[in-house]
Amino acid sequence: MLLFSGAASAFDLPGLTAADISATSRAPAAGRPAPQERDWTVMVYLNAKNNLEEAGLKDLNEMESAGSTAKVAIVAELGRVKGYYDGDGDWTGVRRYLVQKDADMSHIASPVLADLGATDMGDYRTAEDFVRWAKENYPARHYLLIVWDHGSGWTRSAAVSRGISYDDGSGNHMTVPQLAAVLKDSGGADIYASDACLMQMAEVAGELRDHAAYIVGSEETEPADGYPYDAILAKLDADPAMTPRELAGTIVNAYGGYYSARGTGATLSALDTAAFPEFLRLTGAFVSAAEAAGDRGVIKRGLYYAQHYSYEDNKDLDSFLAYVAAKSRSQTVKDAAGALQAQLRGRLVAFKAAADYAAVPDGMEQTDYTRAGGLAVYLPGSVPAAGYSGLRWAADSGWGGFLDWTVHK
Repeated sequence: MLLFSGAASAFDLPGLTAADISATSRAPAAGRPAPQERDWTVMVYLNAKNNLEEAGLKDLNEMESAGSTAKVAIVAELGRVKGYYDGDGDWTGVRRYLVQKDADMSHIASPVLADLGATDMGDYRTAEDFVRWAKENYPARHYLLIVWDHGSGWTRSAAVSRGISYDDGSGNHMTVPQLAAVLKDSGGADIYASDACLMQMAEVAGELRDHAAYIVGSEETEPADGYPYDAILAKLDADPAMTPRELAGTIVNAYGGYYSARGTGATLSALDTAAFPEFLRLTGAFVSAAEAAGDRGVIKRGLYYAQHYSYEDNKDLDSFLAYVAAKSRSQTVKDAAGALQAQLRGRLVAFKAAADYAAVPDGMEQTDYTRAGGLAVYLPGSVPAAGYSGLRWAADSGWGGFLDWTVHK
C-alpha cells in the first residue's frame, strides 16, 4: 500500500518534485515524468526493529534537520517493532521516506512514500529491494548506502551471529556475504557505510571491495548515537559536488569530531578499495614470510599485545604488524610486515578518526583509541570459527591458512 502524509500538497515540500511524487504513485510507467538526476542519493537502510528503536527515530530526525534538496536526495527505509519505544505514534512495521527538512526533533514529518507492513529487515533481499527502488526513483551521479543497526563483523563467539541488520521480529540478520550480495545485485554504491558496531574488518571489506569505491565503518563498537547525520548531511547539502572521496572523509571527520567533543570513545575509518589488490598481495607476502621463517612465537605474542576491541579476537591490524616488525628476528618478516603496514597507512585507509573516553565507564578497560589503525582483522590464536575459510579474504590473502598455521606445529 502506498501512502502520502501531511495536509499540505506534497508538491509544496522543498526538494520534492512532481517527478518524485509520480515515481511513487500507481500511475503507469509510460505516464511518469522522468525523475531528475541529482548529484547524490543517500540511501539509509534503518533497521530499528530492536532495542535501538529510539535511536533510529532520533537519527531520522537528524536527517530531517538537513533534508533533501534539488541536488541531494535522502531516502530512508525505517523499521520499528513493539516493546522498545512508544514515541512518535508507536507505529510498527517498515516505511519508506523521502527525507524533508524539518526542525522538530520529536516527530518525523517527512512524507511516507510506502508502508511495507511487517517486512523482514534481516532479509538481505529486503535491503536489495530498497536500494533498487531508491536508484530507480531518485537517480544520481553518486550513491551512498548506509546500513544502520547492530553489527558484529566477524567473531568466533557462539552467542553472536556474524553480520549486520538484526530484526527482532523475524529473528533474522544479514551475513557478511549476504551484505555483499545486496551491493552486487543492486549495482553497487560509490560509498558503503555501516552505521553499526565492529564492521570495519578485513573479512567484511574483502567481501564488499568490488561493489563500493569507499567502505566506511568502525573497528570498535559504536555509541548508540551512531553517525551525526545533521552535521554530515548539512555539509553535503552545502556542497553537493563533493566527490566520493570527499564525502567519505566528511563522514569520518564529522564522526570523530562529534565524539571527541563529548568525551566518548569511538573509532571510524574509510577504506579506498582501489588499494585492495595491492593490500592482498602484500598480506600474502607477509603470511608467506612469517611461515617460512617459522616465526610462530612472535606471531602468538603479537596476538596478545596487539590492540583489540570489544571482541578479543578482533585485533587492530596496524598494531599487530607494528609488534611483529619490532620483535621478529627475521629481516624478511620485518620487511614484509613494514611494507604491509606502510600500504595500510598510505593507501588503503584513506581517512580515520578516533576519540577517547574522558572518563572510562565502570567495568570497561582503558583503551587508547587513538592507536586504532583503521582496519581490524580476525586473529583468534585458535582454530578459526566455522565458515571462515569460505570468506574471500581468507582465501585471497592467505589469512585462512595463516590462522591454521599459528595453532599447528
